[in-house]
Amino acid sequence: MRNLIWILSLMGCINLVAQNINCNCCSENHRAFDFWIGEWNVVNSNNGTPAGTSIIKREEDGCVIRENWTSIATAGYTGTSVNYYNSQTQEWEQLWVDNTGAALKLKGNRVDNQMILTSEPFKKDGNTFRNRITWTKNDDGTVRQLWEVLQEGEENVVAFDGLYKRTKMKKAGN
Repeated sequence: MRNLIWILSLMGCINLVAQNINCNCCSENHRAFDFWIGEWNVVNSNNGTPAGTSIIKREEDGCVIRENWTSIATAGYTGTSVNYYNSQTQEWEQLWVDNTGAALKLKGNRVDNQMILTSEPFKKDGNTFRNRITWTKNDDGTVRQLWEVLQEGEENVVAFDGLYKRTKMKKAGN
């Protein structure tokens, strides 16, 4: 009986090690954006008016965080983002695509309680701009998303300032 218990214990340890070896996206860096996972009602931070809803889930064996956005403020407007930690560049990357055909590519990392992602510079009307989106994990469980358009030598323009409020309790492990 003692041998059987020892063998079962050993098999359990081997199984746990094998699970960790097979987990390609289980590092702390891969989990840095988990605070954004959930189902959310989003309001405008400045006046509390409803902006939309967002469902954010882990997919692809935990390697991707996908957002599905539905606007309340602009009827019929939807979009989705694919977010992942790129182990080769050691940066988070986001690709946003919406139902107007617009796309936005961002990259960056978490700093303390914020995920800060920035676009490559782009030109418009002879000026150079960047998009920067900062997600801030607040102590009350909400998440603030601040999207700024940056122009060198100019004041930042706020494109969106939203507060994500959970619609459901967050499941353990997310």
